[in-house]
Amino acid sequence: MERRAVSATDGVIYDFTPDLEAIHSVDADAALTIETLDSLEGAVQSEDDVVESIPEEVNAATGPIEVEAASPGDVLAVEIEEIRIVEDAGRVITIEGFGLLADDEDIEAPRSKMTPLEESGTAITFEGLEIPVDPVIGTIGVAPAEGSYDTLVPHDHGGNLDTTDVTAGNTIYFPVFQEGAMLAMGDCKIAMADGEMCGTGAEVATEIDVSLEVIEEPAFDLERPLIETPDAWKPIASAESMLEACKIANKDAVELLAAEHEFDATEAHMLSSLVGGLEISQVVDPLVTVRNAIPKDYLSDPFDLE
Repeated sequence: MERRAVSATDGVIYDFTPDLEAIHSVDADAALTIETLDSLEGAVQSEDDVVESIPEEVNAATGPIEVEAASPGDVLAVEIEEIRIVEDAGRVITIEGFGLLADDEDIEAPRSKMTPLEESGTAITFEGLEIPVDPVIGTIGVAPAEGSYDTLVPHDHGGNLDTTDVTAGNTIYFPVFQEGAMLAMGDCKIAMADGEMCGTGAEVATEIDVSLEVIEEPAFDLERPLIETPDAWKPIASAESMLEACKIANKDAVELLAAEHEFDATEAHMLSSLVGGLEISQVVDPLVTVRNAIPKDYLSDPFDLE
C-alpha cells in the first residue's frame, strides 16, 4: 500500500472541536507518514532559550485528517508503526507555575536543558547521563462529541494524553464522534517518564508512520481511548483529580471484563482488583491521566467478542 505523507506545513490545530476542517482526506485503511513539530515549535534551540509562560498556542497537532467511512459510533484504530526523530537534540524545560513541583522554592523556572542525540541514535545525553531513546506521541486525538479542548488538554477524544504507551508497536483506539473522525497528532518526545513530572519530556520534531483501520459496529461501545500493547489492553481516562481518573479507568476495565467473560459488574470489579494495574500517564496537564492495564490472558479482543 502506498504511504501518504502529511506535513505540519499542510496544517496544524491547537484546539480539538466538533467542527474541524480536514487538511487531507484518506481511505479507511490508509498508511500515513505524519510530520510533526516539537511542542514549542523551535522556540528552544539552546539552554539560553527559556519559555517564561505556557504559550497561547502550544502542542501543534498535525491535521486534522479526515478518515473516509468513519462515522459516529465507529472506532478508529491507529497502529503506530515507527516514530523517527528528525532533530539532533530534544529539549526539557520548566515553566513558572507549571509542573508537579511548580510551587517548590527549590525548583528554578523558567529553565531549559538540551538533550543531544548520540551518533548511534539510541540514546540522548543529560549532563553526561545516557537515557535510551523511546519516542512517545504526546498529543493525539479526534474531533470531540461536543465542546472545545485545546491541545494541552486530555479528554475522551484523546488530546494531550502524554502516555508512554502511545509509542511504536502499539495501537490506540478512538471512539468516532464526528464524520471522518478528524485525526490529528503531535507533541512528540524522544523520551519521557510516566507522570511527565516537570511538564515536558525531551520535546522533539518527528516523522510518524501509522496505519489506520475503521471498526464499524464494534462489539464494545468505546467511550474513551483504549491502548493495545503486545501484552495488554489499557483503557485510559482523564479527569480533574487522580482519584476520579482512576475510577473512570477502572469502570472501563470492569465493562471490558464483564463483556469478555459474561460477568456481572461486581464480579468484573473483583477480577479487575486481581489482574488489572493502574498506571499514571501524566499529572501536569489541566486534567490528569491514568490507564488500567489488563493482561491479554484475561481480555482477548474487545471489538470481536464472538
